[in-house]
Parts: sequence; C-alpha cells; structure tokens
Amino acid sequence: MPMRVSAAAVAAQRTLLLRSTRQRPVRFGLRWSSTESSAGEKPAEAPVSLLQRPLGVRERPQAHTKTWEDTRKELMDEETRLKQREHLLKEAGKGYFTDLNATRRHGGKTWVAPNVMIREDRALYFPDISGSRLDTREKTHTTDICRGRVSVIAMLSTRMSEIHVKGFVAPTNGRYLSNSLYQYVQINLQENLLKSWLVSLFLSSIARSVPQQLHSTYLVSNQSMEYVREPLGMVNKHVGYVYLVDENLKVRWAGCGDAKVEETSALEQCTGVLLNRLEKRKKA
Repeated sequence: MPMRVSAAAVAAQRTLLLRSTRQRPVRFGLRWSSTESSAGEKPAEAPVSLLQRPLGVRERPQAHTKTWEDTRKELMDEETRLKQREHLLKEAGKGYFTDLNATRRHGGKTWVAPNVMIREDRALYFPDISGSRLDTREKTHTTDICRGRVSVIAMLSTRMSEIHVKGFVAPTNGRYLSNSLYQYVQINLQENLLKSWLVSLFLSSIARSVPQQLHSTYLVSNQSMEYVREPLGMVNKHVGYVYLVDENLKVRWAGCGDAKVEETSALEQCTGVLLNRLEKRKKA
C-alpha cells in the first residue's frame, strides 16, 4: 500500500526548500559585494624619495644667446646628437596630459630636498637662462646677475608653481633680503609662444603683484628648456622648482612641489651657510 504523507509533513518540506533557495543568493551576494569592495580599494602610494643626485649641467654657463653657428656645431657633434635623440624618444612616449596627471600623486612632487648642501666639488652648474627684466624690459642673463652672489632661483610657469615656490622661500627671503650678497631671482618661464605672448600683455599686472625691490631680478623668459629639464630635475611643467645657487653658479640645494617644513628650514640654513662663507672670503 502506498505510504500516506500528512499535510503537515508536506508543508514542512516546502518551508525548508524555500529557506534554502532564499539563502543561496544572499550568501552569493555577500561574497560578490566583498570582492567588489576589496577590488575598488586604491593601492597606497609609495613615499617620495630623497634627491639622489646633483642637479645642473656640467658645462660652465656663459651669458650667450644661441646662434646658428652653435646649432650647426651641435648637429655635427655625434655625442650631442645621440643625447638629443634619446631625449626625443623618451618625450615621444609621454602623453599630452602626463604632467597634469602626475600632479595627482604627491602634488607632482618627485623628490624630497636634502637637509644639507651638495658638496662644492660634486655640485653642477645652473644653466644660463635669458629673459626680460620686469623693471626695464631689457634682456638679461642669469649668468650675469647671479655671478658673485648667493641666489635663490625660483622657476615659475603656473599659478600652482607660484604657490609651491612661496612655501619654500618666504622665511629665507624674510631673513636675508636685506643682505647685499643675497638675491631672490624669479623666472617666469613660458616656452609656449602663445602663453609667452599672453604673459607679455600682462606685464603691468605682474609688476603690481611683485614687490618693487624684486623687479630687477624678475625675468620673463620664453627660452626652450628642452634639453636641460632632465638635468635640472624639472620633469613637470606645472610644478614649482627652487634652486640655491652659490657665487660660482653651482646648484647647492634644490626643492620642488609642496614644501615640507624641514625643506623650508633646510633652505634657510643652507643659504645662511653660503652667505657666511662668502662674507668671510670678501673680508679676507
């Protein structure tokens, strides 16, 4: 005889089946949600490392405007051509927004400035950059205005770079601008011809925003920095760069991006050391 199953037993089996089918998608959903959350987490950014090399060029700079004869000599020099070719191949691999996207990581900061100066025997030269003075509009070379004095040189190209630079130099300028052996040089560098032209239209506005005593050392330049950016560590056109240059035109310290407290202090201390040494040599 067929075995009878009570209505109560059938109802109990249905309840168990319903519970099991409801639990499976819930458990699957939880696992999927957890996986999505972990995959969406951004990896931690690696910290910015200390500056690992002296910055600058090996050739002693000269206050000289490049001529066709200079260009011809470069084209005839095989070593120079190979270096330029390597540089162009490297630049060709960069996208249009590479520099801008790089500012999302540490604000574009690529190194942390050292707490001490680069030794004089290891230091390299700051290249010659020409530009128009803010006060007289006359063409001037950094080689001429920096020789024989301790200079803090700020490279400006964007509003962001101005903010970066100010964080480095404010205490140093406040302490040493009254010293005749010290000067603060600002270079408004616009390699793009259109931007350079626009800046030239607003020189009067720039002059009103810059203190009068700094007009003679504020240069507006459109000089190409194509082959000296890498030696100077100027790898991002949107970031501000600061260089401490001694009386012999050698780069003894450098900083970039947002200034750390210890970097600002290091610039002030290193500037003081160079000024003390120069004052002693002047007296001797």
